[in-house]
Amino acid sequence: MHTVRDAVREFLRAQDMTTVFGNPGSTELGFLQQWPEDFQYVHALEEGVAVAMADGYTQITGLPALVNLHSAAGLGNAMGSIITAHHNRAPIVLLAGQQARPLLPHDPFLANLDPAGLGGDYLKWTCQPARAQDVPEALARAVQIATQPPHGPVLVSVPADDWNEPTAPVGDRFRPAPCAPNPAALQSLVDALGRSAHTAFVVGAAVDQDGAVPTLVSLVDRLGPDVWAAPMSHRCSFPENHPRFAGHLPASPGPLTAALAGYDLVVVLGAPAFTYHVHSPAQQALPPLFVLSDDPAVLSRTPAGSIGIHTSPALGIAGLITSTAPRKKLPAPPRRSTTPSPAPGSGGITAAQVLATLAELLPDNAVIVEEVPGHRSDMHRYLPITSLHAGFLSTGSGVLGYSVSAAVGAALAAPFRPVVALVGDGSLMYRPQALWNAVQQRTPIAIIVLDNGGYGALHTMAHDAQAQGVPGLDIAGVDFVRLAQSMGCHAITVADFRWLRSAVTAALDADAPVLVHVDMESCRQPLRTLHRE
Repeated sequence: MHTVRDAVREFLRAQDMTTVFGNPGSTELGFLQQWPEDFQYVHALEEGVAVAMADGYTQITGLPALVNLHSAAGLGNAMGSIITAHHNRAPIVLLAGQQARPLLPHDPFLANLDPAGLGGDYLKWTCQPARAQDVPEALARAVQIATQPPHGPVLVSVPADDWNEPTAPVGDRFRPAPCAPNPAALQSLVDALGRSAHTAFVVGAAVDQDGAVPTLVSLVDRLGPDVWAAPMSHRCSFPENHPRFAGHLPASPGPLTAALAGYDLVVVLGAPAFTYHVHSPAQQALPPLFVLSDDPAVLSRTPAGSIGIHTSPALGIAGLITSTAPRKKLPAPPRRSTTPSPAPGSGGITAAQVLATLAELLPDNAVIVEEVPGHRSDMHRYLPITSLHAGFLSTGSGVLGYSVSAAVGAALAAPFRPVVALVGDGSLMYRPQALWNAVQQRTPIAIIVLDNGGYGALHTMAHDAQAQGVPGLDIAGVDFVRLAQSMGCHAITVADFRWLRSAVTAALDADAPVLVHVDMESCRQPLRTLHRE
């Protein structure tokens, strides 16, 4: 008898989705039993870790990934990572267990009472098939939707008694083709570029996800615009050591409009226009704006007067290369210093020194998975990302607990690329279980913990907002070395700048995960003083 379980596994093989991330529960036993030898089950100790690992995995491979969750309990535990997967455009298929069909009318224990609604708008599509026989077809549709630009997470809820039911095989499916720009719309942009004397490109994560960074570099060399990174972009979509790179746009209307004030044309590629974090009045109107995106939701919320072009970044950029003539080279935008000095008169360590040391030591093909929101400006200044493919991953949602889990997933996807998880002390404690996964999966990632004794970004924001007496901003009493060692991960503490380089080098050269706890004691007192003022 050909069962639902047989049909699902056959389809997953055909889709190259045999690496499954998950945390098992009772309602998934029918799917997990007699686990095939050609499938890999990446067991997480917590569901959010499973989803974040899958997120990092898909960011590198570009392929959909399957995550097995336990009914409403697993989906609820994973919601923070699902929100990140939504903003990261990660093609993740969530296969969630559900109680047996005869029990569902009675609201049984461990049921998902609302499988279609629990994930809300953060899921592109949800389905609990009406019949067991429909499960393979629902999964096939889920993969199609997850991989249709803009990519994103989907959910299929499967009752526990469906897996042994008979069904027919489901055929393999081709992934959706990318959309090309409308020729007339593209020509309007070409004409605007021909008239422009000072153009800015604003590039976002979708350019890198589409594998279009090398093509974008060719277009920039051809036309000579200044290139800005979009606010809050979770990937690097243009090499930051390129002479046309102008910097990172602030996520606030006032300073953003000021940064773009000198241009007569702005072209936004693979990003919203724009993602803001802090409100401030716009200082002036934006220049004429073109937005190229494969996301209709992004195009629908572009500023009034702008022109949206529905296209994949790769095809849009390629179309511009074939339709534009090379232009005279313009002076490069000013560059900022990238070489900090050690703290004078002290052996202590600052975040800038850690980031500059990484910049010197990392090979060109390294992947940095970042979660140090309190040190983002230092990272932009001292750790330029120069890779042309997935050299930088972060959380597009701001939900903490991403870095180490996603780094494990990235290392599984790219075992021959060095992977660094750059994480704050507060961020690490959201999902420390990922350290166990790093060990169990034998992923040789370097985990660099910048410990400033609290939530540094919140300290800064509280100070800027003149919010005094805010509780819960400091963290004390966590022994990060012992925490890592308890999960089998080698770990060391560095509190003196003189030993930083050797510690980071050892972590990068290791064949197993290593946690380097950077005790930035010199940074702690200023933060706490700031908090009290």
